[in-house]
Amino acid sequence: GESLARRHLRLPRGTSVEQLPGFAEGAWWVQDFAASLPARLLGMGEGRRVLDLCAAPGGKTLQLASMGWQVTALDNSSRRLERLRQNCERTGLAAEVIEADAMGWHPEAQYDAILLDAPCTATGTCRRNPDVLHRIGERQIAAMAELQGQLLERAGNWLVPGGRLVYATCSLERAEGEEIAAACSLTPDPVRAEELPAGLAPTPEGWVRTDPGMLAGKGGLDGFFIARFTA
Repeated sequence: GESLARRHLRLPRGTSVEQLPGFAEGAWWVQDFAASLPARLLGMGEGRRVLDLCAAPGGKTLQLASMGWQVTALDNSSRRLERLRQNCERTGLAAEVIEADAMGWHPEAQYDAILLDAPCTATGTCRRNPDVLHRIGERQIAAMAELQGQLLERAGNWLVPGGRLVYATCSLERAEGEEIAAACSLTPDPVRAEELPAGLAPTPEGWVRTDPGMLAGKGGLDGFFIARFTA
């Protein structure tokens, strides 16, 4: 495999990960490189509280827990949450798991940080799922964008003063990324170049935009949009 960043190893396509040393023992988990960027931008937890919204199946939950955060993982899918629980059990990493719809749920206390990996059309996964580009239309994009904007504004109320929120989608659509971030009422917290792995750079706005053509010589990336805000 090839290391693309600290604590991330890219394996050759077709590798049977379950058969590799350390998987059954929970020493590591599977996560696309681009999908690991949002949690990295929250920094080390040092015991602070983070809410992982739309968390299942749990790659970012595990990542946050391994970075020292006290994680609350919320999702509305019982089936996908079961996978999250299994992943926590396998790795020995801890998280409070809540099955609920974020649009109707209220936290008992505010959080130091929030990771909103928002529901989206997933067009950014086209290098692995090329059919997604043919089954997504304007209606689905508009519906997802509206939900994302609502989730982002709602989650912003759950931060402690000075807390950080990272909003991310695995979509190539500006309506599910740049346009949502530009309209957000939270204070921007621009990403700096030194916070990103080699080969990646923030946009002039301090956002992060990856696409499947990036790092093509190393297998490419999923398309992601990431923006960071502060309360």
